[in-house]
Amino acid sequence: MELIEKLNWRFATKAMNGQKVPQEKVDKILEAARLAPTSSGLQPFEIIVVTNQEIKEQIKPNAWNQPQVTDCSHLLVFAAWDNYTEERINNMFDLTNDIRGFKNEGWENYRQMLLGTYPQRSAEENFTHAAKQAYISFGAAIIAAAFEEVDSTPMEGFSPEAVDEILNLKEKGLKSVLLLPIGYRDSSNDWLVNLTKVRKSKEDFITEVN
Repeated sequence: MELIEKLNWRFATKAMNGQKVPQEKVDKILEAARLAPTSSGLQPFEIIVVTNQEIKEQIKPNAWNQPQVTDCSHLLVFAAWDNYTEERINNMFDLTNDIRGFKNEGWENYRQMLLGTYPQRSAEENFTHAAKQAYISFGAAIIAAAFEEVDSTPMEGFSPEAVDEILNLKEKGLKSVLLLPIGYRDSSNDWLVNLTKVRKSKEDFITEVN
């Protein structure tokens, strides 16, 4: 029940107080994001951790001037691959073989299937697929932050093109997808902090097929 209690505690924090999150907690949040499942285990995205205040100030006007961008402790930018390439796919399959210490015929056949499929699709379709994988990791980071009693604000409201330029993501073959400021709530200035969490009832949310 501890996790459920922490999820009830969390909300999309609207005001942060600038207090720094201990590195140990940041590391746990990032590790949870790293361990999140992704399609075919490709992990087609990266997380850029922004603590430089000047960079955060540059991002803020491109994120609807949301104050959490600059008042947070760490700004996590989830950036997806701009495309699936043979090199990227092979790198992840080779990494798997190196870590496990052996090659598996079924796994190698699966590699060839992906190589014969993904690179032939449009870059737009591949980016969309990669971005969906970033969302899974994003959710894991939000849950991990709540477990560590660290506040966060999930953000889609920003200009990806501007953030990409500020962080030089194009040169890395990445496109920003999501922002996650993490830090600590400013309870005296956060209008949402004392409001009751609203979610659908279990009956309206879950359908059991027996």
